[in-house]
Amino acid sequence: MKITAGYLPGLRAEEIQWHTLGFGEGAQHVDVAVPQLTPAQLLALAAHVRTHGGAQLKAMPVSQIIAAIDRAVERLLNPADPYRLELELLLPRISGFDAEMVRLGLNAYLKTFRAPQLQRFVAEDFANPKLLDEFQPVPKGGMARAFGPELLVHVWAGNVPGLPLWSLVCGLLVKAPAVGKVASAEPLFASLFARLLAEVEPRLAEALAIVWFKGGDTASERALFGAADVVLAYGGNDTLSALRAQVPITTRFLPHGHKLSVGLVSAAALDAQRLQAVARAAALDVVRYEQQGCYSPHTFYVARGGRVTPREFAQALAGELAALQHKFARRPLTLEEAASVAAWRQGQELQGYASASVELLGDADTSWAVAYAEEAGPLQPCALNRTVQVQAVERLRDAVPLLAVQRDYLQTVGIAAAPQELHALAGPLGEAGATRLCALGQMTAPEAGWHHDGRYSLLDLVRIVELEASVEAAAEQYAPYRD
Repeated sequence: MKITAGYLPGLRAEEIQWHTLGFGEGAQHVDVAVPQLTPAQLLALAAHVRTHGGAQLKAMPVSQIIAAIDRAVERLLNPADPYRLELELLLPRISGFDAEMVRLGLNAYLKTFRAPQLQRFVAEDFANPKLLDEFQPVPKGGMARAFGPELLVHVWAGNVPGLPLWSLVCGLLVKAPAVGKVASAEPLFASLFARLLAEVEPRLAEALAIVWFKGGDTASERALFGAADVVLAYGGNDTLSALRAQVPITTRFLPHGHKLSVGLVSAAALDAQRLQAVARAAALDVVRYEQQGCYSPHTFYVARGGRVTPREFAQALAGELAALQHKFARRPLTLEEAASVAAWRQGQELQGYASASVELLGDADTSWAVAYAEEAGPLQPCALNRTVQVQAVERLRDAVPLLAVQRDYLQTVGIAAAPQELHALAGPLGEAGATRLCALGQMTAPEAGWHHDGRYSLLDLVRIVELEASVEAAAEQYAPYRD
């Protein structure tokens, strides 16, 4: 099976060269042809999107842009729609993730981009969303307006299907024409969304372009980044450092790099009635997209003192991971991933030999592994792909300094605790570096409008132009009705 990715308004198809990326094995194999543009073609595409797409975007009120995105998302939520059927058929083959996991994950993810959620998204960053359409009065006097970039460039990672939609929507909401570079690991979703958006709202047909080039292609990076006002990039820290070197000093660079997330389970959540529900929620956070997202847990710190011990929680978590394997089979691992899991397991076993307080649950032939420790240590990354640590603490507050050692990388904390303990923990967790606190079971499903890595998703993209009260007052002396 062969399909075409990319979306290139303004370029002639006969002038484009193509590169083929292969995914899957046997009957599941699919070839994806991605456009291989020259630096000159990238510059021409960027100029077209900036000029033609920018003119259309700026003329549309934000409410109309939201309505267009909503129509596209509604199509993607329709199980009978051709675009949705194509995603359900191809994303599991391309990503390797279980088809049912992809189906349910798409539903949950896409719901956060319906019109009411997008309206909340805009209101989260702008007390007066009309700032994106025209000058508006501001409390200090005078007026202000928010202007998006003349050209926004997205550089996406391919670890989680659908990831590009987040930043694509952010750019559209601030009226920024955009060129997005897809990852070799997942070139499909952004391409299909751009085509669908152009179909449901022709005025946006030239506001987006989707391209591909090999990572480390500095000539293409310099050409595309040099045409941008803002570059928004996702990836590993080494990748982002290399990208930063290609971004002009006058271009704003907004990187989203490697992060670690963690779960906290209070003694109040540990009794015979609640155990399975809490363990199931924790297991779902581990299983969804095989911990490839920055919001996936690596460790669960579990408090002693409940009717269920931390070790019993680890056993329940192991049982839920085993059960979920039957519903959501783990994707096949690459040689590198399999070696990483094996090395992690070996490290946990060696700790167990050295100290009886460490126990590895799950045989070598299982698709999951839980490492339980009676003595908690600083937060460390696991090997992903359903490997996770459970560590016992006397009280959840004792886990806070263990998280703080990863202050620069800490992101999401999933919590199962009573209200008083939750609110007592919130401040210290924020001081330790956490930027998102949520319920267990929701770690991989951020709310619409969340502040990614603690930043403003929309405000970081715009510049605010102020029309000061002084110039309004001065203008009165030149009015035709002046005395």
